[in-house]
Amino acid sequence: MAESKGRLWVSYVFSWLVILFMLFDSIMKFVKPAEVVKGTASLGFKEHHLAVIGLLGLISVILYLLPRTSFFGALLLTGYFGGVMAVQVRLDAPLFSHILFPVYLAILMWGGLWLRDSRVRNLFLQGRQKSKGL
Repeated sequence: MAESKGRLWVSYVFSWLVILFMLFDSIMKFVKPAEVVKGTASLGFKEHHLAVIGLLGLISVILYLLPRTSFFGALLLTGYFGGVMAVQVRLDAPLFSHILFPVYLAILMWGGLWLRDSRVRNLFLQGRQKSKGL
């Protein structure tokens, strides 16, 4: 089934919002401006952790960016976002602006993939059909 142009555009907008945010976030972990070092320290991480966190985010987003590995990249980013949420919960951060922010990114990320990749839609729909049969 051919994808509509509108569906593809929305999928690209969703995905590129996540990609650009994660690229910026990951690159800033390598550049280490004072604000990033201070902000990361307030989350309980030391400066030497920045490179590892940045590399994990960068690898995940590059995998998401490439069509052949986008599903695997989405899985890795989902785990990354889960870690971000756990840190925010541990710090008693505000719910809607801090704790749920990674959830918003994950919705955009998976939504973009779902809109443009019929295999992802079939995967989600398969689980739905199996649950109806119970």
